[in-house]
Amino acid sequence: MDRYVFLEHTADAKFQAFGKTMEEAFSNAAIALTDVVINQEQVTPTSKKSITIKSETLQSLLYDFLEKVLILMDQEHFVVAKVDSITITRSNGHYLSAVLSGDLGLEKYEYKTQVKAITYNEMKIEDKPGECMVQVVVDI
Repeated sequence: MDRYVFLEHTADAKFQAFGKTMEEAFSNAAIALTDVVINQEQVTPTSKKSITIKSETLQSLLYDFLEKVLILMDQEHFVVAKVDSITITRSNGHYLSAVLSGDLGLEKYEYKTQVKAITYNEMKIEDKPGECMVQVVVDI
C-alpha cells in the first residue's frame, strides 16, 4: 500500500494518505503535506518537535494537526522527515500527541510550491478495520 498519493485538482494540491490505523494515516498526511512543499524524501532528521492538539471532531483534529505542521514549516523552518510517534484518543473531544523528527532548515531543500493554508474542502476520513484513509486539499 502506498503511504499517500497526489490527486488531480484544478487550482490546489490534493492528496490521500493511507494507513492500517488512523494514526498511521495522519502520519502519512503530514509526510504528504511536506512533500507538497519540498522533496520530503531528502529531509535528514536533525531535531524533534513534540505537539499536542485537542479538537472537537476527528476532521478538525486532522485539520489542526496539518495546520501545526504547516506553521512549523512557515515559522520555524522545520520540515518533517518522519513521525516518530503519534497517539489519537477520543474522550470528550479528540486528542493528538505526536513526536516529529525533521530538520530545522527548510531553506536547504529545493522548494516546490508554497502551501498557503489547509482547507476543509473535499476533506474525507475513512476509518475501516485495518484500513484508514484521509483526503486533504491544501491551498497553494
